[in-house]
Amino acid sequence: PVGSRLRPGAGAATRPAEGVPQASSCASVSLSSHAVAGRPSVLLLPVRRESSAADTRPTVRPRNDVAHKQLSAFGEYVAEILPKYVQQVQVSCFNELEICIHPDGVIPVLTFLRDHSNAQFKSLADLTAVDIPTRQNRFEIVYNLLSLRFNSRIRVKTYTDELTPIESSVPVYKAANWYEREIWDMFGVFFANHPDLRRILTDYGFEGHPFRKDFPLSGYVELRYDDEVKRVVAEPVELAQEFRKFDLNSPWEAFPAYRQPPESLKLEAGDTKPEAK
Repeated sequence: PVGSRLRPGAGAATRPAEGVPQASSCASVSLSSHAVAGRPSVLLLPVRRESSAADTRPTVRPRNDVAHKQLSAFGEYVAEILPKYVQQVQVSCFNELEICIHPDGVIPVLTFLRDHSNAQFKSLADLTAVDIPTRQNRFEIVYNLLSLRFNSRIRVKTYTDELTPIESSVPVYKAANWYEREIWDMFGVFFANHPDLRRILTDYGFEGHPFRKDFPLSGYVELRYDDEVKRVVAEPVELAQEFRKFDLNSPWEAFPAYRQPPESLKLEAGDTKPEAK
């Protein structure tokens, strides 16, 4: 191998035979230039050469038409078997199968995907939520399943709001226990029939759910150590800063075509006429 020491006498083996063409490689150059008969020698590392001179852009996961067709057929197969719960089936450009289901179908659909002989999604790889406040059902629950038997993945999505609970998937996948606790802690989605639905990341007595889009970035309270009472106390957040007036008189204005007309602008304190935008 390149970089190893040669045995005594190995230099003679590297001499080219008469009439035999030799390959011009980095290893052969190092052997012929540094190996001396009867003395051990250290080879230089070969110079790295590009395998191709063509300028090509790397692709992380190129589209596979065969896999795309198979996933699409399997999604239609699941929709035909469970038409009561499956609402939408789609395959993304990166060969990822997504199934959108009704909230009442969490247990039936997950049980089918786990136990059916053509699915066998035995592993729950991840369970998370997404907050989209513009939707009527603002929370989207996402189940990422893995089938080791078929080396395939599937993404199951459902939805809910702030008050409607979702059936816990712990009876189907034991790994969902802490995932659902995290979603309850961060988003406030309640999972019915969960064996131990408690906060898992925030402190005792924490108010609110930090991953909601309407949760303030600074939070509601701040913790500090009070030397007088000799303990950690929680106090309301105080943001003391001077008044800032935001005007968009800038060449980098985001929406210059949507400026308000001067007659519709409100007067600020101390102004006598509307500002020209």
